[in-house]
Amino acid sequence: MRETWIRPFVAAAVAEACSWAALLAGMAVKYGPPRNELGVHVFGPIHGALFVAYGLLVLVVARQRRWSRWHTAIALACAVPPFATVLFERWARRRGLLGTPARADRPRTLVG
Repeated sequence: MRETWIRPFVAAAVAEACSWAALLAGMAVKYGPPRNELGVHVFGPIHGALFVAYGLLVLVVARQRRWSRWHTAIALACAVPPFATVLFERWARRRGLLGTPARADRPRTLVG
């Protein structure tokens, strides 16, 4: 049951980062030479929804995986800078916060 929220969390982290890229591109067009606000009008609400979805999924996964308040706060703070959600997801996976630790971190067992 706990693993069912990991995949949506990872998807939200990646989608939030992609929406940041789209919003930044829309802002460049808005304030650049074309002076067209369409990109901001389209990608602003999409990014906002993905920002909220990521935040809610952080809270769900943090509770289910029993993250410390520090890890939860870092995960939530990573929604603010562009692309930091993907960096946090990779860091959390390596640390074992999203499931079993990476292969190099698991203890070895002797066979035979």
